[in-house]
Amino acid sequence: MRKKSPLRVPVTQGLKDIYAMDMHTAYQAACLGQFNVMAFSRLAAAISVVRSALEQKKTKIPLALEMLDRAIEELVAVRKRGDETGVWELAESERPSILEGIDMAEQCIGTLDVALLAQTAARLLGDVFGEQPDEQEEEARSE
Repeated sequence: MRKKSPLRVPVTQGLKDIYAMDMHTAYQAACLGQFNVMAFSRLAAAISVVRSALEQKKTKIPLALEMLDRAIEELVAVRKRGDETGVWELAESERPSILEGIDMAEQCIGTLDVALLAQTAARLLGDVFGEQPDEQEEEARSE
């Protein structure tokens, strides 16, 4: 008897649009001098979720993880500055690699599935708040 493969629900255009809007809106806010911790968080979360999901999937997309890692490194520097000074901004020199990361995340998100994105987002959020995997699973089941 053949083993059934789990159901794969592809990422829809609507979900792609949500991720794209989170990333591009935050990036545009930064370029217009209207960046804040909330916009930063949305941008960093979207890129981090896609990057982590691609790693779990063992993506074969050339340079995807490298480009996303560069964007994340820049965002780490932005966060450090923002936390220290209370000023949230993207320096001119940081913008190209962050924009490349956004573009790469948009290109790659269609290769992922909804469950992987949701699980990855929950895991990363749990890491931020120090929750254990069992607590995250229990929360996901109760929703």
